[in-house]
Amino acid sequence: MSRATPVPTVPRTRRLPLAGVLRLGRPSAIWFKPALSVVASVAPPNLLLLALGRLDLAMYTMAGSLCALYAHNRPYAARARVLAWVVLGMAGGLAVALTAASLTSDAVVLVTVGAVLAAVQKVLCDATRVGPPGNVVLTFISSASLFVPQTLTQLPGHLALALAAGAWAWLVGMAPGLLRPHGPERRAAAQALDAAAAYAATHADDDGHPRSRAAAAAAIQAAWQALLASGDPSARRALEHLVVRAEVALAAPSDTDPELLRTWSRALCGSGPIPALHDPRDADELLGVDAELAVPTRPLWTRLGPLTPLAVRTALGCALAGYASLALGVGRPYWALVTAASLYQANLTLTWSRGVQRVVGNILGVLLFAAVAPLAHLGQLALVLCCLAFNFGAEALIGRNYWLGTVCVTPMALLITEFNRYQAPGELITERVVDTVVGALVGFLVAVAVTNRRSGDRVEHALADVERARERTARLLAGPAAPAALEAARRALAAGLADLRATVDAASGEWWQRALPQERVVRAEQAGHRTLAATVRQLGLRGAREDVRP
Repeated sequence: MSRATPVPTVPRTRRLPLAGVLRLGRPSAIWFKPALSVVASVAPPNLLLLALGRLDLAMYTMAGSLCALYAHNRPYAARARVLAWVVLGMAGGLAVALTAASLTSDAVVLVTVGAVLAAVQKVLCDATRVGPPGNVVLTFISSASLFVPQTLTQLPGHLALALAAGAWAWLVGMAPGLLRPHGPERRAAAQALDAAAAYAATHADDDGHPRSRAAAAAAIQAAWQALLASGDPSARRALEHLVVRAEVALAAPSDTDPELLRTWSRALCGSGPIPALHDPRDADELLGVDAELAVPTRPLWTRLGPLTPLAVRTALGCALAGYASLALGVGRPYWALVTAASLYQANLTLTWSRGVQRVVGNILGVLLFAAVAPLAHLGQLALVLCCLAFNFGAEALIGRNYWLGTVCVTPMALLITEFNRYQAPGELITERVVDTVVGALVGFLVAVAVTNRRSGDRVEHALADVERARERTARLLAGPAAPAALEAARRALAAGLADLRATVDAASGEWWQRALPQERVVRAEQAGHRTLAATVRQLGLRGAREDVRP
C-alpha cells in the first residue's frame, strides 16, 4: 500500500468562482422527453379542472403531475419503482403540509415545519440518488401547501387528487417503454462508449487528461448501474459486452480505435439491433457482473449518516430564510424557503454557483412574467396554456444551465398562484424578487457557517477502499485465479476508482477544511488504472479494433 502524504491540519479556504457559472452547456440527449412528459402529465388534469370550473384545485393535481419529471434515465423496471416511491413521497410531504396548515395559521410554526420537511426531502433524495430534479420539486409543493387555507375534512379529497394525478404521471413516465423498452440502457451504454472514445482519442497516459479519464470512468459506472437495474437479462448481456469495450478503452487507450466506439454508440442511439461483437471468450465472461447483482444493497440508514451536515444546512438555512422573509413582511415566505432549499449541493462551491444561477434566473423570470401576465389574464384557459408552455420550456432548457431553466420556472410558479384568483403583477414580482434575494443570501451564509468537516474523512475512506480493491486484484493477477473472480475484482476496482474521483471532486469544493491528500489520490488512481490495464490483458479482453458482426 502506498504511503500516505502528510496532511496539513490547518484549515484552508477556497475561492468561490464566478467565471463559467452562467455558461451554457450542451443539451441532454433526451431533453425533449421530460419536457413532453411533464406537459402530457399536467395538461389533462388541469384542463379537466378548468372544464369543471375548479381550477382552484389544480395545485393538488400539480403535486402528482410533476412526478413525471423523475427517473427518465432509469431502465423501465427500475423507473416503475422509483416513480412509485416519488409519488408516495410527494403525497407524504403534501399530507404533512396540509395537516399542519389545517391545525395552525402561525407562520413561524409553518415555516419551521417546511424547513424540517425540506431537510428530510433533501437527505432522502440524495441518499437514494433519485436524480434530478431531486428534492426541489417536492419542497416546492410541500412548502407552498403549508400556506393554503385548509381544514382536516378537506385533506382526504385533496390527497386523493394528488394521488390520482400521480398515478397518471406514472403511466406517462412508463409509456415510452412500449416503443423502446431498452432505451435507457442503450443510451447509458452509448454515453459510456462516447466518453471512452473521447479519452482514447487523446492517447492519454496515467498523467494525461485526468478530467477526460474521470468523465469516462463516471459514464462507464453510470452505464453499469443502468444495466444492473435492467429487467431483461438477454438485452443486458448484449450491452454489457459493449460497456466492457468502453472499460478496455479506459484501461488501454492506445489499443483502442475511438471511431469504432463512436460507431457502436451511434448504433445504440437508434432502434436497430445492438451491435454483436466477435468475442473469443465463452458466455461466462461476465460472471463478475452476475456476482455484483447478487450483492445486497447497502441499507438506507448507512447512507444517511454522511449527509448529516447537509441536513443541518438545509433545515437551518430554510428556517432562517423563511423567518427573514416574515420579518420583512413578505406574504409568501415559502418562496424564500424554497430558494434556500434549492441552493444546497454536494459542497459549498457548487452551492455558491447554484445561488448565483438561482438569483439570475429568477430575476429574468419575473421580467418574463411581467411581459406574459397580460396574456395570461385574458382568461383561465390562457392561464393554463401559459403554464404548460413554461413547464415545457423549463425542462427543455434546464439541462443547458440551471439559471436558464429557472427563467421559465419562475413565471410558471407565479402563474400557479393565480389559479385561485388573479393578483396584481407588481405585488407578485416584488415579493418574488425579495424572497429570492433573502433566500439565496441567508441560505448561503448558513452553508458557510455549517461546515462539512467529514468530507475529508470520506476521501480517506474512498482511498482505503481503492487501495484494498487494487491489492486484491493484484493478488489475483499474481496467482492462478478463476476468470469470474478476476472479473469481479476488476469491476470492484473500477467502481472504487469512479467513487474516489466523485468523492474528491465533492470534497475539493468545501470551504473550510484540512487540505486533501491530493498526491496520494493521484498515486492511487495511477496504480489503480495500471492494475486495470493488467487485468484486461490477463483476461484476454481485446481493444475496440474488431469488426462488428453483420
